[in-house]
Amino acid sequence: MKSVFHDRYGPPEVLRIKDIPVPEPGRGEIRVAVHASSVTSGDARVRRADPFLVRLFFGLFRPRKTLPGYEFAGTVEALGPEVSRFQVGDRVFGATGFDFGALAEFLVIKEEATLIKMPEDWSFTDAAAIPFGATTARCFLEDKGHIQSGDRVLVHGASGAVGVAAVQVARIHGAAVDGVCGPKHLELIQSLGAEQVFDYHHESPPAESYDLIFDAAGKLKASDAKAWLRKGGRFVSVQKGLAKERPADYPLIREWMDDGKLKPVIDQIYDLDDIVAAHRKVDGGHKTGAVVIRIRE
Repeated sequence: MKSVFHDRYGPPEVLRIKDIPVPEPGRGEIRVAVHASSVTSGDARVRRADPFLVRLFFGLFRPRKTLPGYEFAGTVEALGPEVSRFQVGDRVFGATGFDFGALAEFLVIKEEATLIKMPEDWSFTDAAAIPFGATTARCFLEDKGHIQSGDRVLVHGASGAVGVAAVQVARIHGAAVDGVCGPKHLELIQSLGAEQVFDYHHESPPAESYDLIFDAAGKLKASDAKAWLRKGGRFVSVQKGLAKERPADYPLIREWMDDGKLKPVIDQIYDLDDIVAAHRKVDGGHKTGAVVIRIRE
């Protein structure tokens, strides 16, 4: 099977396509024929080993995980012994966590991992755009930001994969949401539920106005955010910690998808052979929502 492979850290050019054996599912595992994956900002940071802390988790001199790829959507193609949740032919989506390996034609994953059956009317490319942004936004807004109905929330960096999910998740929680992004994305962020959207080039959010500020892009200093917070307000940033991998998140996320409350935003769809170009796009820092990789039709 074809898989993306890298055995060193560096620019997008360290990635290449490699033929490797099709993996066999073991006890409690399923094999997924992957239709779509993505390149997230996290994927790019691991590839670059930026920040240096990445090397402490994934290999000091060379990456221990040589098959990248975090989120996926595909069809269950084979079952290992003692699998009960899924059947061959099920359409599923989810994330591989720190095992990676989603940028490949086939993926073996435990049935109890972070995956679930897809909504029936969703495409594979749309479903593959959801897990990273939705689970990250939910973790930072709920677990770290303690979002409450009626809060006024500011999402800074609202046009990235995490940002577009955060705007929608905050609205689902009953918050009034504003966003900060570039000028090309103002209408998009409003269409997702933001009341006011500020162009970071020329505008600043109002002072002392927010119960919660979420820095979804990791580019806002806490000292700058402080002026926009109400007394007792909270500031959380993706720079501070990692989102938890929780299989229990997925039934609720799928419910939001089914109800039309959580929608995909896709910047561009690349074929697997164009993985270097896709990583260059993410490295540019101005993508809108997700960069999706189409692995099979």
